[in-house]
Amino acid sequence: MAKRQIKDDKTYRKLRKHGAGKEKAARIANAAAQLPEEGGEQGSRSGSYDDWSKADLIKRAKEIGIKGRSAVKKSGLIAAVRHR
Repeated sequence: MAKRQIKDDKTYRKLRKHGAGKEKAARIANAAAQLPEEGGEQGSRSGSYDDWSKADLIKRAKEIGIKGRSAVKKSGLIAAVRHR
């Protein structure tokens, strides 16, 4: 029988400590190991909203709950999304 491997041992141990079963903790730890790390390297920057299309800005505004998105110019959407 093949030995099971835990890809994120730290997450596995934390889940086991909080009462998760071995199998469940292993599934979650292995799934978490496949996700990209949150945040970028220090000093990295995301793309400018100026480069986004108006449709993409409207979609982002909807995600964060800005009302009246469709009636606003692109420059107004950029300002609203930046300051939200």
